[in-house]
Amino acid sequence: MGKSTLLNHLFHTKFREMDAFKGRSQTTKGIWLAKCAGVEPCTLVMDLEGTDGRERGEDDTAFEKQSALFALAVSDIVLINMWCHDIGREQAANKPLLKTVFQVMMRLFSPRKTTLMFVIRDKTRTPLENLEPVLREDIQKIWDAVPKPQAHKETPLSDFFNVKVVALSSYEEKEEQFKEQVANLRQQFFHSIAPGGLAGDRRGVVPASGFSFSAQQIWKVIKENKDLDLPAHKVMVATVRCEEIANEKYAGFTANENWCLLEEAVQSGPVAGFGKQLNSILYTFLTEYDAEATYFEEGVRSAKRKQLEEKLLQLVHPAHQYILGHLRSGTLEKYKEAFEKALNGGEGFSMAASNCTESYIALFDEGYADAVVELANWDSSKVRDKLHRDIDAHVASVRAAKLSELTSSYEAKLNEALSGPVESLLDGATNETWPSIRKLLRRETESAVSGLSNALSGFDMDERTKNKMLTSLEYFARGVVEAKAREEAGRVLIRMKDRFSTLFSHDSDSMPRVWSGKEDIRAITKTARSASLKLLSVMAAIRLDDNVDNIENTLSSALVDTKSNAAVNDRSITTFDPLASSTWEQVPPAKTLITPVQCKSLWRQFRAETEYSVTQAISAQEANKRNNNWLPPPWAIVALIVLGFNEFMTLLRNPLYLGVIFVGFLIMKALWVQLDISGEFRNGALPGLLSLSTKFLPTVMNLLRKLAEEGQIPATNNPLRNPALASKSFQNGSTSSDMSSSASSGVTSAGNWTEYSSPTKEE
Repeated sequence: MGKSTLLNHLFHTKFREMDAFKGRSQTTKGIWLAKCAGVEPCTLVMDLEGTDGRERGEDDTAFEKQSALFALAVSDIVLINMWCHDIGREQAANKPLLKTVFQVMMRLFSPRKTTLMFVIRDKTRTPLENLEPVLREDIQKIWDAVPKPQAHKETPLSDFFNVKVVALSSYEEKEEQFKEQVANLRQQFFHSIAPGGLAGDRRGVVPASGFSFSAQQIWKVIKENKDLDLPAHKVMVATVRCEEIANEKYAGFTANENWCLLEEAVQSGPVAGFGKQLNSILYTFLTEYDAEATYFEEGVRSAKRKQLEEKLLQLVHPAHQYILGHLRSGTLEKYKEAFEKALNGGEGFSMAASNCTESYIALFDEGYADAVVELANWDSSKVRDKLHRDIDAHVASVRAAKLSELTSSYEAKLNEALSGPVESLLDGATNETWPSIRKLLRRETESAVSGLSNALSGFDMDERTKNKMLTSLEYFARGVVEAKAREEAGRVLIRMKDRFSTLFSHDSDSMPRVWSGKEDIRAITKTARSASLKLLSVMAAIRLDDNVDNIENTLSSALVDTKSNAAVNDRSITTFDPLASSTWEQVPPAKTLITPVQCKSLWRQFRAETEYSVTQAISAQEANKRNNNWLPPPWAIVALIVLGFNEFMTLLRNPLYLGVIFVGFLIMKALWVQLDISGEFRNGALPGLLSLSTKFLPTVMNLLRKLAEEGQIPATNNPLRNPALASKSFQNGSTSSDMSSSASSGVTSAGNWTEYSSPTKEE
């Protein structure tokens, strides 16, 4: 929306407005006059035909100059409608028109202090504080450039005009905001001729009764003035022909085969010699323009040539940007490859980054020099800075990755160097466990920190960052030990049972125990449980600092010392329990792995789960004792003596029976040993009888065979005299006799049954 819309909203007039839905066309033709509604004192508003309408055409500029000069001559306040994006332009801002009007006004009229209010329409994001100085500077330049008559050679702009600048938002996009701003502007026109108002310092005031006559005379003077006529004929011809020539050359350039091929090529990749080729094409067409327009007016020719250059450069600018994009991306990719190669070659990180950056920025500069368009003053600094930022970002990314990889490598080494040994030391659980862990931690940490420190020397980092990374590695090593300790603490019950089982079920030579009846199960149990308690006390807390605690003594006195426990049980129930707590003395909660209460619960569970092994050992020991005790009970022995007294006297009266009984005893003893009767019946009565039934006959036949062989041996110098000597000889016979050797090895005293031991089983 334009001038009429602004005036209607500002002064509540009814000038005809353009209908945007019917297209953009001129609505105000000539000069229209209306009275302001609601503004005091009485104010008349003139709506002038636009100065840039297409209806009159480019050449018919006389009326716009005449109407502009008429408005300046008769009005106290002149509103100049200006679009925000036209500020800074030559033609769009009507600078030539203002220049002509100023020049003629100083010559025709005396100063009357007109207020020029520039209304900036469709204000953009640029603040008014930045737009107003540019506009005022342009107006001042116009005033300074205007040829002045001698009377006004030194007259400043302020003697003729008061310059005001206001800005309004877009009517179409921000209608409500536009109306609010116009309402605020309307307030300035109330009492505008009062002192301090918009036209408070006006001069040469004409009474209202003489306004009509004054306006007629002013218009007559303006119409008769030839300085406001159309421009010279040669300028008009030059303008038309140079414009045509420029359009022809522009069209020829866009259709040029070399340019089309070049434009297509740059979209797919870099083009060698782009600047040289493009410059050649541009100079060709500009030279053709100069040749065809050489005889036209110089000012117009140069202006149109400048416009042609701008249009051509605007056309080729995207292709130039493509080239710079390819150059930047290609340089970056080459940089990445060279940087990686330098790092893989063992060059220090900082040195490699610095050298590669310097080399490839220089390579970019060479590529840009090959793509320079000589006619344009385009700056490559933005693309160059973007390349710098991309390189820095890549270096930072690689640096972070390398540092992370380096840190992870040393952390993995620390984890491998600490996890296994710490687990083994904790499994051993002695008084030297935590000192050994501290020594191991100190040694491995110092080694890792030293290695990482040497590796970081090539990254050229500040000491604070470097120390932070080294400290982090130390914390990681400590964390590995603490994590492993917590992990092992979670399996402490299993470890305690394994240690108890190992010590309880194996002797000092790591051989499985056989509970023969001579072992002190109580002492063995106490030793095994004490070792398990040692494991519990070691696992109860993390001791990576040289601090002393009494965890072991507390656990020993509360859980193992039976006398102390019995005394505590005899006391009142209010007696303090050292394990009735969730913390250990002298141990921070963060370093506690197993609390006293948990230790008590674990020990109770441990005792319950190992009680079965102790019971089984006691049962095995008692069973073994029973198996090795062959003597009848004392009452049976007394009964045998009383009831067998007659038989005993019979044997004394006839010694021959003793010899027969003795020989029978030896034979039965030999059969007992050979058949291993006690061993056979250990697996049960029925399996024993079945086994003996298969072995009895072969064993008897073997004994008879050996007796027969013994009887065939020739008599020696000491022949047998009597059965007693025979039995003695049978008992102490030659070592070559298997039967006598077996019998003598099985019997040490005929009257002592308790000292018998089976030769086939070692107790």
